[in-house]
Amino acid sequence: MINDTKVESLKRMSYIEGHLSGIRKMISEEKYCVDILKQTYAVRRAIEKLESKLLDGHLHSCVISGVKEGRDDQVLQELLELYNLNSK
Repeated sequence: MINDTKVESLKRMSYIEGHLSGIRKMISEEKYCVDILKQTYAVRRAIEKLESKLLDGHLHSCVISGVKEGRDDQVLQELLELYNLNSK
């Protein structure tokens, strides 16, 4: 994993964890449902940004290495698997 990707991903994970903790507290305190949902949407966007960063790092490191090492079929299969998981 590219170091920049790792650092950015860990930073985003901390943000997501904090947000989830806040949502748990809001639910426990029976806050207004719309306010809770707004926070869950924010978490979803944060996870999408994390996924994008991880995929970008993967494409710029692991995929290139895999192709150079002659593992084209494996790399392609993994990317198709990710695509299919994202499409569900």
